[in-house]
Amino acid sequence: MFEMDHVAIQTADIPTAVQFYRDNFGATVLYQDASWAFLKIGQGKLALVLPQQHPAHVALRVSLQDLQAMAERFGRAIATHRDGTQGIYLTDPAGNVTELIYYPPGYVAQARDA
Repeated sequence: MFEMDHVAIQTADIPTAVQFYRDNFGATVLYQDASWAFLKIGQGKLALVLPQQHPAHVALRVSLQDLQAMAERFGRAIATHRDGTQGIYLTDPAGNVTELIYYPPGYVAQARDA
């Protein structure tokens, strides 16, 4: 099963972007370090990423079984992210990037440098 998880946008300045979304949209910081931040805004989540580290993308939450099946189907290696999630990036025919992301049991986002 695929569920909408988050949208990621690129920024050259993570702290300034975090402050903008906190001040103007009431965002709550779920995770932040020098290279990316994960925010909760209303019912949605927004990732702020550095251009050289992650593409702008839409992320779909998947089970580990579905992630493994899709990784095999597309010939991708599953990456483990620094926050413990796992995922792969896929590009559609129009060049849009979709991340398939798996959250391990008991996953809790930890705010850092927020």
